[in-house]
Amino acid sequence: MEGHEQVKDYWTRQWKELNPHVQPISFAEKESGQIEVDVHQLVKDMLGNVLFDGLVRHIYTVEDGWIKSMEIEKL
Repeated sequence: MEGHEQVKDYWTRQWKELNPHVQPISFAEKESGQIEVDVHQLVKDMLGNVLFDGLVRHIYTVEDGWIKSMEIEKL
């Protein structure tokens, strides 16, 4: 996915179907310069049913002050 409009469309669709809550737990900078954020993520559908409740790691690559990419790893 590339571009502002594509990212906006993706998140708009997600928020119509899911109700996520993400609580950061820790932050670390890797030797590569990437930023790792461990989070507790609780995702519910729009009826309140829990779809996921657990820990994940968001890995951000930042370039020229902008987030270039984000990866998600299940812990």
